[in-house]
Amino acid sequence: MKRVFTILAITGLLLFGAAPKAIAQEAAKTEQVADKPVEAKTFRQELKQRFIEGGPFFMGIVLVTLILGLAIAIERILYLNMATTNTKKLVGKVDEALASGGVEAAKELCRNTKGPVASIFYQGLDRMDEGIDNVEKAVVSYGGVQMGLLEKNISWLSLFIALAPMLGFMGTVIGMISAFDSIQVAGDISPAVVAGGIKVALLTTVFGLVVAIILQIFYNYIISKVDSIVNNMEDASISLIDLLIRQKK
Repeated sequence: MKRVFTILAITGLLLFGAAPKAIAQEAAKTEQVADKPVEAKTFRQELKQRFIEGGPFFMGIVLVTLILGLAIAIERILYLNMATTNTKKLVGKVDEALASGGVEAAKELCRNTKGPVASIFYQGLDRMDEGIDNVEKAVVSYGGVQMGLLEKNISWLSLFIALAPMLGFMGTVIGMISAFDSIQVAGDISPAVVAGGIKVALLTTVFGLVVAIILQIFYNYIISKVDSIVNNMEDASISLIDLLIRQKK
């Protein structure tokens, strides 16, 4: 996770560091091509221009929410992918280990297998001598612990999803106030002043909504992944109890 945060933090710093330089370059280019015909811009150029026009303060804050949100999303996706195991295959291996080497062989198998399901199996097998009831309680309790680990930091991702459009709306309101201040100073409702101020104000809202949409897609994927792993955990836990009951007989 630290590596993901470091990479995205460096990316953010590079973007922030490039922003003032980009502003100066855009100003120079505007002066140089003032007399030249307008050429079609690429998507990257258009995005950079709109970002600069939106103002560095609120656009920068929205960008920070995107970077932090993506860092959490990528870390969760990597963790969940590593936590995904073939539960049916694992149950079959545990059954074979119980038949050939007993509980200790099954525990060794679970100890050397990654994933929350193997960890739950180990906790249950470790209490085999205490009876099936205690095994079932251990499986349920440790399953709750593993579920908490799967859902770790997801609440922060939902916070950034809500925060990004709110920051965009705040930037819009402040931009509208600035536009009306310009009208008051000018003493006249100039279309150029009004249009320029409103455009800058609305850009923050657009970028805030775009960030929220991107993070929402990641959030829904992560939630569906967690639900899938939890369902597999519950199904595998039932299979383990059945195996241990047969082993007792």
